[in-house]
Parts: sequence; C-alpha cells; structure tokens
Amino acid sequence: MQDAVYQLLSREMITEDPWRLDGNPFEQRRYDEMLRLSLSEGPISNALEVGCAAGAFTAKLAPHCQRLTVIDVLPRAIARARQRLKKRLHITWIVSDVLEFSTKERFDLIVVAEVLYYLGGIPEIRAAVGSLVGLLAAGGHLVFGSAHDANCRRWGHVAGAETAIDIFSEKLAEVDRLRCSGKSVNEECLLTRFRKSVSISGCRGHRPF
Repeated sequence: MQDAVYQLLSREMITEDPWRLDGNPFEQRRYDEMLRLSLSEGPISNALEVGCAAGAFTAKLAPHCQRLTVIDVLPRAIARARQRLKKRLHITWIVSDVLEFSTKERFDLIVVAEVLYYLGGIPEIRAAVGSLVGLLAAGGHLVFGSAHDANCRRWGHVAGAETAIDIFSEKLAEVDRLRCSGKSVNEECLLTRFRKSVSISGCRGHRPF
C-alpha cells in the first residue's frame, strides 16, 4: 500500500466513527446484505475478514463463525476492533497488508469489502485477488464488495467493483450479485458472492461449511 494512502487511512481512523460505518443507515444495510451473503450456505467454521476498520462488520460476522481471522493494515484499526469484540475469544487479530498476509490455513469464507481499490494499480489488485483465492478452501465462498468503477475513479483510484469482479471471475464462479444504494451518489456499491470449485482430487463428500 502506498505511503500516502496509508497516512490517509490512519488519519481517518482517529475519528470516532471512521467512514460513518456505524452511524450511516446505508452502511448498515450494506453490512446486513454482506452478512446475508456470507451466511448463504449456513454456519461458518473458519472465516477471514480483510480490512476491519473499527470492527462494525466484524461484530455482525463473528457470532456466526467457529473461528475468525481478521487482518487490517492499520494497527489502530486492529486495536479498536479488538477492544470492541474483546469478549469474542475465537477471533485472531493480525496487522497485515492483504498483499503480505500468508498462512497455511484455508478458509471456508473470505470477506473483503472496500479494500482492494486502496492497493494502487491493477497489478496489485490482481495479485491480491490471486492471494485471496489461494487462501480459500475448495468449495469455499468469498464475499466481495466495492463502490463502482466510476465512483472509485472519481475518488482517485484506478478501479472499483466491476474491474475487481472481472478479475475474481477468472478464478472463481460468481454465485450472487446485488446492488446497494443510498441517498448520496457516494452511497452505492456492488456485492458479489463467489464460490471456489472443488477439485477432482478433493475430499469425497466435502461440504464447505
């Protein structure tokens, strides 16, 4: 992640409700839809959330997971989310850029929303997608969310939802897609659920959740 972007995100995290993720009705509707997509296949054994901010969505997702790993590039974000969910002992908190995160674990569910457009260019987005697909278990699901390409480019990013969805679709099967919108032109996003295929050599009778 570029230093300028990192510094911008760090300043935003100082505010009481960064990006109005708790106080904005649009954000709450978006989170409700993200959770619905995340739970489409039932209870979750092992999940990964990429980019937690202050933990607004983490608080919704955590009760439905046997295990949950949360990563964010900002130490302040991890600290605030961890404090918010301090009674949830099944959560592992890690300060890491999505491009640098590595583990031998494989996840039944990965959620990544409003994150990839901060990475810089298309090569970085493509690299992050490849890494996330590699972390997804066979038969697992990935829920992706982002503002549209047009808005992201207006904000100074190279791409948003449509571009990232096309890249994910090279490796995963799209299962669901929906639009969320609010009163403002900035309050819009696409949410997409993908599934990773089960290889022929996979475990017989494997069920993703």
